[in-house]
Amino acid sequence: MGACWRLSNADEITIGGMALKSDMTSRLNLQEHFGNLDIYLFDQLLKGRFTPQMRVLDAGCGEGRNLVYFLREGYEVFGVDKSEAAIDYVRRLATLLAPELPQDNFRVEAVEKMAFADVSFDLVISSAVLHFADDEDHWQRMVGEMWRVLTPGGIFFARLASTIGMEEKVQRIEGRRFSLPDGSDRFLVDEEMLMEAVKHYGGELIEPIKTTIVQSMRSMTTWCVLKG
Repeated sequence: MGACWRLSNADEITIGGMALKSDMTSRLNLQEHFGNLDIYLFDQLLKGRFTPQMRVLDAGCGEGRNLVYFLREGYEVFGVDKSEAAIDYVRRLATLLAPELPQDNFRVEAVEKMAFADVSFDLVISSAVLHFADDEDHWQRMVGEMWRVLTPGGIFFARLASTIGMEEKVQRIEGRRFSLPDGSDRFLVDEEMLMEAVKHYGGELIEPIKTTIVQSMRSMTTWCVLKG
C-alpha cells in the first residue's frame, strides 16, 4: 500500500502525517548539508533516532565524512583518529561549521585506548573501522572501549566488513583475517560473532543486522545496538 498523502494548499503537502512545505526562495544543497554521510547512518537519522541534544563520538573519524550534518545541526560532536593529519582536518572543519566546539573534542587517539570518561556519549559511530583490526583481541578491545564510553540508552552504530553472504568467496589467511576478491585483506566478522558481542555487553539490536554485498567483491554489514 502506498503512502497516505493529501495536498493541504499550494505550498504544503502531507505525507504519512508529515507536513512538507515548499520553499521557492532557496534550495538545500544536500551534499553541503550532509557531507558524505554513510547512507545507512542517514537511514537511522531518517528514522528519528538522533536529536541535537545527543553527544556524538565518531570513533575512527578520518576527515569527518560522517560529521558534517552533526556539526551543522548543533550536536556536541567529538572524534578520535590515529591520524594527526585527519584530526587536524576535522578541527578545521569544526571551526568552519561549529566554531563554538572546543578543539580538544577532536583527538589523536586509538579507538581501543580513548581518554574519554565512562558513559560520555549518546551515540558512538564506528564507520568502516572495525575491519582494520589486527586480530580478534584488537577487535574486542575496540568494541569494548566504544561500549565503555556509551551512555545507557545510547546507540552504537557500526558499519564493518563481514563474511555474511561471501563465505565461499573469501580466503582465510589466519584467524579472522581474510583475503577478499577485491584484493584487500580484512578482519571479517560473521553474524554469530556480532550476536555474541550483543549478548556479552547486554545490549539489544535496534533492528536486524543488515548486509550489502558489493558486486561479489566484499560484504558490508550494518550493526546497530542499543545499550541497556
